[in-house]
Amino acid sequence: MPELRDNAPALRKNMTDAERRLWSSLRHQQLGVRFRRQAPIGPYIADFACFAPRIVIEIDGGQHADQQDYDSRRDDWLRAQGFRVLRFWNNEVLGNTQGVLERILSELRCNPPPLPSPIRAAGKGSAGTATELGK
Repeated sequence: MPELRDNAPALRKNMTDAERRLWSSLRHQQLGVRFRRQAPIGPYIADFACFAPRIVIEIDGGQHADQQDYDSRRDDWLRAQGFRVLRFWNNEVLGNTQGVLERILSELRCNPPPLPSPIRAAGKGSAGTATELGK
């Protein structure tokens, strides 16, 4: 899979207009979670992936009409890994960016990312060691 990881930076540099438009709304945790673009996942590279709630977003152009079998196998594999796969057409992202973002937010609300575990302060609420307990 090293060649797959080698391709990801090139794909990041050559994003489509639709990918660029969506990325401007996903980056810097604008939706409250961290998305990565052109993220390697197993044998695939996802257009956008958020690993905390396990969401993959794919932006499809005209070429995807010719590769529906491949996309279906890919989506099945990603779902088997616990990802939810959201697919949008280029023209949907370019013509209705707000609607696409609302759909993504809806998915995030259905399955929010896990909260970080709280850090306990030393000595507060801990059982302590035998020495601290006077034994």
